[in-house]
This record gives sequence, C-alpha cells and structure tokens, in this order.
Amino acid sequence: MSSPIIDISLSRTSCLAIYHQALARVNGRQCVATFLRQYSYKTPVALIALGKAATQMAVGAFDVLGTAISHALLITKVGHLDRPLIQDYPITCLEAAHPIPDESSLAAGQVLLDFINQLPPGFPILLLISGGTSTVVEVLAPSITLSDLQKVNQWLLGSGLDIHSINKIRKSLSAIKGGRLATYLLGHPVLNLLISDVPGNDLSAIGSGLLTYHEKQPLPAFLPDWLYRLTTQVSPLASFHHFEQIIQYLVATPALARQGASEIAQWLNYPIFNHDEFIAGEASIAGRILAQQLSISVPSIHIWSSETTVHLPPQPGQGGRCQSLALAAAIELAEQNDIYLLAAGTDGNDGPGQVAGALIDSRTISRGSQAGLNAASCLAQADAGRFLAVSGDLIYTGPTGTNVMDIIIGWKR
Repeated sequence: MSSPIIDISLSRTSCLAIYHQALARVNGRQCVATFLRQYSYKTPVALIALGKAATQMAVGAFDVLGTAISHALLITKVGHLDRPLIQDYPITCLEAAHPIPDESSLAAGQVLLDFINQLPPGFPILLLISGGTSTVVEVLAPSITLSDLQKVNQWLLGSGLDIHSINKIRKSLSAIKGGRLATYLLGHPVLNLLISDVPGNDLSAIGSGLLTYHEKQPLPAFLPDWLYRLTTQVSPLASFHHFEQIIQYLVATPALARQGASEIAQWLNYPIFNHDEFIAGEASIAGRILAQQLSISVPSIHIWSSETTVHLPPQPGQGGRCQSLALAAAIELAEQNDIYLLAAGTDGNDGPGQVAGALIDSRTISRGSQAGLNAASCLAQADAGRFLAVSGDLIYTGPTGTNVMDIIIGWKR
C-alpha cells in the first residue's frame, strides 16, 4: 500500500496561518484598547509609548481615550514607525537604534526627560512599554560614554547570556533603567501597560524595568575585566516612595500568543499541545531536541514560547536564533515527510535584517544542498540564514505591532 500524498504547500500555509493568528492575538493596538475599555480610564492624560510595538499601542490608546490625551510621545525602533497609521494623531514620534544603541537612542532619552519635565505637576501619565525599549531610549549613568554602551551591547549579543543577565548589565550603565525612570516621574500618577517579551513576564526585565522597584543584585559571574569596571559606575536606585503612584499591568504575554495559535490550530483537527515549558538555551541544541520530540510524537500540533541564544563565532554569517534553531531541526528531520517546524520572532525580527524566522520541512536540507551549501557548516558559522534563504524557508512579516518573544510551532501530520 502506497503512502498518502501530503500537500507540502498547503501544510506550510497552515503553519503560517497559525503563526499569524498568534501575532493577531497579541497585537498592541487591540490589547491596549481592550484593557483601557475595561479600565474606564478617561482622565486627561499624557501618553508615552516606547519600544517596537509603540505605534500600535499608542493608536490603541487613542482609539479609546481620544482627545483625553493632551500630550503624546512615541519612541520606537527604526523601521517600526507606521507613519500612515499615526499621521492623524497629535503625537511626537522618534525612531532610534536597535539592537545596538547609538546617538539616536541618547537623543530619545533626552527627549523623554524633556517631555516629562514639561508636564504640569501631578499630571497623569499613561506609559506603554514593549520589547526593544532597552536600546531605543537611554540616559547614561555618569562616566559611561556612548562608545562604552555600544561595546557592551555588541559583546552581549554574542555572549550567550540569557535576557535576565543581559538586563542586569544594561541596568548598571543607565540612569533610567532598573526603576530609575520613576525618580523623574515623582508626583505624577502613572498607569504603565506592558507587552511582555521576557520569561516569566518579569516586570523588572521588560524594557529593563523602567518603573519597577529594584534592589541591588549581583552581576553575572566571569564578566570581562573591562565590562566589570564599567558596571561599578552605577546611578543610585530609586526608593520605595518613587513608586507609590505607579500602577502596572500586562496587556499581552507569550501565553496569550500561544492561546491564539491554539485556537486556530483546532481547525486542523489534530491534538494540540500548548506547552508551558519555555524553550531556552543554545538554539542549535534546542532545535535538535524539539525535532526529536516531534519525531516520536503522535500526529499533533505543538506550540512553545522561546528565547534561545547563539554563541557567535568571530566572523558570524547571516541569521538569528530562530533561524539557527530551525536549521538544526531541519538537519534532524531531513526526509521525515510528515513534520514541519516554524520558529519566528513575534516582533518580525530574528537577528539583523528583516527576517522574522523560518519554516522548515523534510525537503529543506535537500533544497539548500542543491544550491551548493552545507547545512552543518552554515549552522556552525551562525550562517543559518544564508542556507534557509536558498532553501526558500525564510519568513518575512515586517513590523508586527507586538513583541512577546519567539514562538515555535511544530506539526507532525
């Protein structure tokens, strides 16, 4: 008896539909508007929106509050400002650098402080924070230079450290991170709405915890001497009284994205496993492990949230952590005709460039090999993106209006 014919094109379309439904469920405009309608927040207010999802979040606030917003500032990543969407709103907009901060990040930090200082005393503030805030807006601690900041962030990108360790270092170089922004907001009632892009939805880590109380914490061990010396020049932390008028709520989380993915996946009539397990660690190892789990699974759909890491070689190639994870899975799943795996950022970015991630299948390796590339070599050189480009497996979305880490969708047919 012959094996059933599987329509790869249709299966890939279905995987992409699941991914896009996950993005829709955590869209910044929808999530902010939904919260504000329930919160009945109608007072005259100043609006500050920061991060990759700032445009969508700000528009969601205007959808509900309208002319109650008397002052508005938006700071987002270069390329993430949707000008046609925002053009009819009275809002000052800036774009700044990510993932390596530059002069635009420092300029944005000064504009932020000036905006706050120009508000009437005690004026209410609605603050909207999403992933990317840590680099698009910055005010440096004393004695820290832009060159120092860029060197640190470049080192962090290839360090393999998890986001909590990275944020501890970032906070030590900043005059606004680690809760220090609260010192500039004293006397202002603040409602802070956040989209979570960190494991465990830790408010102290989202945007490096601009408005969350912090206590002094030890830095990661084994830092280079030059980096350790920089981290000793920290600004004082904010005290409890700085946070008395600050209220914070999460409006979108990785779990909400997985829920959206699960709901549309039900239409495929497969068992669905919405995993609470968070996928972390080295991307190539995680990809192999997930592929092995899918291989022995019953026919089903699996959905995970993730934020893996990649230790970069001296001369890295193209790609990001999702692409490395996907290529590692593709190597493991070569010629297994019944399995698909999608790994992508929910913000539309996976590493440098405009790639969101990748969707691999049993023929990924053969397609790339026919173009003369070796998958294992590309993976070792952090060059997964080059292989997946020629195999036709890269995903492009553009800015998505959200950021709840990465999502992985595995389907065994």
